[in-house]
Amino acid sequence: MNLLLAPLIVSLISSLLASLIVIVDSIVNNYGEVNININNGKKILKVKGGSPLLFTLASQGIFVPSACGGKGSCGACKVKVLTDVGEYLPTELPFMSKDEIKENIRLACQIKVKKDLNIVLPEKLFNVKKYKGKVISLKNITHDIKEVKIQLSDKIYFKAGQYIQVVIPPYGKIKQSTQRAYSIASPPSKNTEIELLVRLVPDGIATTYIHTILNVGDELEIIGPFGDFYLRDTNAEMICVAGGSGVAPIKSILIDMFEKGITDRNVWYFFGAQSEKDLFYLELFRNFEMKWKNFRFIPVLSKPQEPDKWDGEVGLVTEVMARYLETIIDKSLPKEGYLCGSPGMINACESLMRKFGIDKVYYDKFA
Repeated sequence: MNLLLAPLIVSLISSLLASLIVIVDSIVNNYGEVNININNGKKILKVKGGSPLLFTLASQGIFVPSACGGKGSCGACKVKVLTDVGEYLPTELPFMSKDEIKENIRLACQIKVKKDLNIVLPEKLFNVKKYKGKVISLKNITHDIKEVKIQLSDKIYFKAGQYIQVVIPPYGKIKQSTQRAYSIASPPSKNTEIELLVRLVPDGIATTYIHTILNVGDELEIIGPFGDFYLRDTNAEMICVAGGSGVAPIKSILIDMFEKGITDRNVWYFFGAQSEKDLFYLELFRNFEMKWKNFRFIPVLSKPQEPDKWDGEVGLVTEVMARYLETIIDKSLPKEGYLCGSPGMINACESLMRKFGIDKVYYDKFA
């Protein structure tokens, strides 16, 4: 009889403890209504305390960029906090420079709204909106990259090169919605439709959903636009480097330039890939070469599977770019760098460009 009662007693005690924890948490962490003062009174929000600042602002229609969806792994959601909110968390410090710490820049996803706050936000974030969209096209353009086209219910105004955040709904074992950042691959002229390039990341919450669950006709929410990666209004030569899904913002910028007739600038686009199966949109870029006399397209393969059949550039994209900068590209003309890809690729390219005197380097660094 005791053996039968033991599990029931344990279960009852566990239930009581769980209920007690919920009650204590609701009492201890009940911060009530708090005020968030933005930009010295430009906006004052009355909100319920207890949630991270990132999500609290989003609930009020103010969207701070976050490439990781608030997981504290991208460092994008930086906000200047004028109120003392305690010491920096270990999750914040890797993303902060000494100057940012002096300015009390914090990660919005790591700060809980526990009391009245004074914060400073860039004015442009007030123009960021949430859009409803419907998937109108899904296409595999390589073995691991999917092209996604989304029809929006409202017009979106963005600069070529910027990005949006896709809201991924709960699915399978994923119990909460999350957000991930993706660069817009289409030009601003298509302001009711956006195109994304999504590379499949093993076990990635968003990429798994998009590659294996998302279907044409499904609805998605997006938030944006965000980002400072866009074409600068100068006459400098453009040295562009991107491969894989990093092609997206470069594609948007190039199409936008071509549509607007900004074809007097010299543009060198180095497309880095491992093998021919990783190359795509070749017809588009070759067509630019034929119609845009100042545009040069240089695909570079680091590991061509059949070297005898590949007659293009072989090696690391940084090695090929260095050779072009040294022997082919006119050294006397001012230059700007436009990079998109992994932190390692961007760091290597930026370091190399600076060796060649290219001080203005703009990039979209994947988290």
